Amino acid sequence: MGRMNEDRSDFLRRLHAQRVWDVELPAFDPGAAPAEPLALFRSWFAEAVDAGQTEPHTMTLATVDAYGHPDVRTLMLHDADEVGWHFGTHVTSAKGHQLAAHPHGALNFYWPAQGRQVRVRGPVTLRSAAESLADLHAHSTGALASALVGRQSEVLDSYDDLVREFEAAWERARAEPEADAPSWRLYVVTPREVEFFQGEARRRHVRLRYRRPGDGPWTRELLRP
Repeated sequence: MGRMNEDRSDFLRRLHAQRVWDVELPAFDPGAAPAEPLALFRSWFAEAVDAGQTEPHTMTLATVDAYGHPDVRTLMLHDADEVGWHFGTHVTSAKGHQLAAHPHGALNFYWPAQGRQVRVRGPVTLRSAAESLADLHAHSTGALASALVGRQSEVLDSYDDLVREFEAAWERARAEPEADAPSWRLYVVTPREVEFFQGEARRRHVRLRYRRPGDGPWTRELLRP
């Protein structure tokens, strides 16, 4: 018990010593924001890249399982266009099964270099097999190799088995750069809500939410932090 208390005390000491946004944060005037969220997202993404944010294209995706229990993971953004925010995964993966049963999701981008977050919520749909394959081939050899291995989220008997499978997949990806991975598909989150969060040193954070329940125009509103 004594050792456990020491470990907890050390953990809390380290935890409470952390500081948030120990950098100069940009200003954000929501009154000057565009009428639709896509342009603002692309602008903030470019600014995150220019600010040296590590892996600004990564995001968390939240889904629910068959019991309505939430699940979340980090993955990469593949595109953001007028249709929505795109990502790829296997239809046979845990998130693939969850999205098949409950085709709604939520995304979150966090860019601490500028104290910014972007949250996206909406229905999730599958893109065509042809579009999915074209997107897969636009990425690296490693991405294709990983897709060829497949079986994401399945129980692994031995890590050595995975190493052997990846070695074979790498060789095939190099030899057949146009190879297909049928279970790997592109998905898109069509936004119904998009929130832009700008942190402020004195905690007077700016939260601007765009909402569009149907196909009408976007509405904008400020939220309390």
